[in-house]
Amino acid sequence: MMRSMENRKAIRAEQKAIRSGAALLAVALLAAAPAARGAELITLTNGYAMRCDHHAQVEGHVRLYLSAGQDNYIDFPARDIASVERAPDPPAPQAAAKPAGKSSASLTSADLNEMLSAAGREHNVDEDLLASVVKAESGGNAHAVSRAGAQGLMQLMPHTAAELGVEDSFQPDQNVRGGSAYLDALLTRYGNNMALALAAYNAGPQAVDRYHGIPPYYETRVYVARVIHEFNRRVLAREALERRALASSSLQSSASR
Repeated sequence: MMRSMENRKAIRAEQKAIRSGAALLAVALLAAAPAARGAELITLTNGYAMRCDHHAQVEGHVRLYLSAGQDNYIDFPARDIASVERAPDPPAPQAAAKPAGKSSASLTSADLNEMLSAAGREHNVDEDLLASVVKAESGGNAHAVSRAGAQGLMQLMPHTAAELGVEDSFQPDQNVRGGSAYLDALLTRYGNNMALALAAYNAGPQAVDRYHGIPPYYETRVYVARVIHEFNRRVLAREALERRALASSSLQSSASR
């Protein structure tokens, strides 16, 4: 029995290491994603909308330039473009109003860290990755609501929350458990490829499967790069803290001899 438990722990540790290691390469591939807002709004025939700086017809394709220059672009077949229009300036971000009837208890950083740690252990997902997703999705606002209707810390859509057994997405513990379970399922689906799992979390598994990789959506590419960058930052900070603690322990041990 003890041997079986040790084997399961070793397998889970190996899976977590694989998931973490994939991030370093992925962020290098995505770091060049443009940060500037585009001047045109392109609607694809699948209903997805994305911004670009400008577009042009090139050899039967529609080329979407993601920046003012000519080097950063994505080509689409003309049949995939439903409409092109000038993109209005996006509204300034505002803190989402707290839904009526929800608990008014404030969520402390310690509370959130404890929830993320417990959910990470339960679903075999690095808690630093979960924290990075929470930061990108809601900034830690348990009552956040997106324009698309996603709710809570990990921005669960109502139908996704229902499938995950989340009764109230504005309850932090339920939201974190549901979001962690969903991310775990996506990591498993894409062979622990963190970039693909995050792309699916943002744009949906159907989009990732359709393009056989990260979809060529501006928002999704920036999202994946942002989460992985934050994850790597947290991992490096954690490792540095562990090294300092080990060095301090060694010094104390040497002094006591």
